[in-house]
Amino acid sequence: MSEHYDVVVVGAGPAGYAAAIRSAQLGLSTACVDAAVGKDGASVLGGTCLNWGCIPSKALLDASHKFAEAKDHFGEIGVQVEGVTVDVAKMMARKDQVVKGLTGGISALFKGNGVTSLAGKAQLRSGKRVAVQGHDGTASVLSADAVILAAGSVPMNIPPAPLTPERIVDSTGALEFQEVPERLGVIGAGVIGLELGSVWCRLGSEVVILEALADFLPMADRRIAKDALRVLKGQGLDIRMGAKVTGAAADDDGVTVSFEANGAERQLRVDKLIVAVGRRPNTEGLLGEGTGVGFDRSGFIEVDDHCATASVGVYAVGDCVRGPMLAHKGAEEGVMAAARIAGFKPAVNYDAVPNVIYTHPEIAWVGQTEEDAAASGLEVKTGAFPFAASGRALAANDAVGVVKVVADAQSDRLLGMHVLGPQASELVAQGVIALEFDASAEDLGLTMFAHPTLSESVHEAAQGVGGRAIHMVNRSSRRQA
Repeated sequence: MSEHYDVVVVGAGPAGYAAAIRSAQLGLSTACVDAAVGKDGASVLGGTCLNWGCIPSKALLDASHKFAEAKDHFGEIGVQVEGVTVDVAKMMARKDQVVKGLTGGISALFKGNGVTSLAGKAQLRSGKRVAVQGHDGTASVLSADAVILAAGSVPMNIPPAPLTPERIVDSTGALEFQEVPERLGVIGAGVIGLELGSVWCRLGSEVVILEALADFLPMADRRIAKDALRVLKGQGLDIRMGAKVTGAAADDDGVTVSFEANGAERQLRVDKLIVAVGRRPNTEGLLGEGTGVGFDRSGFIEVDDHCATASVGVYAVGDCVRGPMLAHKGAEEGVMAAARIAGFKPAVNYDAVPNVIYTHPEIAWVGQTEEDAAASGLEVKTGAFPFAASGRALAANDAVGVVKVVADAQSDRLLGMHVLGPQASELVAQGVIALEFDASAEDLGLTMFAHPTLSESVHEAAQGVGGRAIHMVNRSSRRQA
C-alpha cells in the first residue's frame, strides 16, 4: 500500500500535531503518524506532553497545591477547615479524565482540519518515503513532497538505578502512584524532579532529592535559584546538592539508594525512587539508510536555524532537535516548518523562549540571566521587586518571591526577565512580548498596569532598572564582566 501526501509528519506531540494542523490549514494534504498507545492499549495523540508529562503533572500539581493550601494555610485567612484528607485514587482518575479530554481534542482538530491520522511506528527512508508499521499489523509506505520529524523524547535512565516495577520508576511511573509513599527518593533536582517531588511532598511524603550538581538550577538567575532553594527546602523538600547516586537496589519493602556526598559513601532508604535525570531524543529506529539526515554528538537530529535537515524537504522539530525540550518551543518550530514548506519565511526567536518550573511558588524566566549577560561582555543593570510589597499578592496570602529585570546598561534594551512567585508562568509572558518587540526596560516602566495586580511587580521591577520604582527603595545595580 502506498499513498502520497504533500506533507507527512512523524509524531503527534505538540510539535507534530501543530505542524500537521498548520500544514493542512495552508492547503497541503497532510498525514500524521504516531506510535503512542495509552494504558488501555489504544492509540493516543498528544505525545508525552498531553499523556505523560505537562498536562497530567500539572493536574497533580494543582490538586496537591489546593490540598496543601486547605490543610496548612486556609486558617491564615480566616477559613477554618478541619480533617482535610486526600483521595489519591480520585485525584488520579481526574488527572486521567483531563488527559482524555485533551487528547480527544487533538483527534477532533485533525478531523476538522483534514489531517489523516495514522497509528503505528514510522521510519523515514530515502526519497522522502515514510514506512509505517501499523499497530494492527499492517504495513504501508507513504511518499511525500516534504517530511517533518517530530519524534519527541523519552526519559533517560541511569545504570546505577535500573527501573524496577513499583519501586524504581521514571517520571511516567511517578504519575501513577496509587498511594502516598511514606518516604520518597528523587534522583535529579531539575524541572521534573522538583515538580514531582513537590506533588508528593504536599500529599505527605518525606521527600529526599539527590542532585549530583553542586549548583541548584544552574540555568536560572542566581538570585532566583538561591531564593527558590531556600523556599522549597522550607516547604519540606530535602534537597541534597553534590549527591551522586552510585547504586539503587529494590526489594519487597523499598529501595536502598547509595550515593556519594562530600567525599563519603552514604545510603538512603526509601519506599519508592523516581529517576528524573532528564530526557533524550526518541529517535531509535527513526531513520533508515540513505535518508541524508544526520545526528549531532548528543544524539539530536541535526538541523539549521529553521529546522531544515541536510536532506532537502525534510525538517525536524521539537525534542528531537537542539534547544530546550519544551512543548511550546516544539510547537512553534512545527508551525514554522509547515509554513516554510508552503513557501513562507517565518523564524523562531530562540532568544525569547520562556522556561517554567511549576513548583509553588513558580519559577520562570526568559532571555539572559544577569550572569550570562555579564559573562558575554555586556554591562548590565537590573531592577527587582518583591511580591512581599505587592498589594495583590499580600491580599491573596501568596507573597513569596521576586520579579527581576535585566537590561543593557548602555542601551536600556531588555535582556531578560526572571520570576519566582505566584503565577510566574503567566507573568513571564510579559517579558517574552517585550523581548519580541525589542523593548527597553523604560518601555515596560512606562506601560500602565492595572492595580492591584501581580503584573504591577513587573512594572515596578522595570522601573527599578532606572531607579524609578515607586513602591520600594530603589537599588538598581550595574554589572560588567
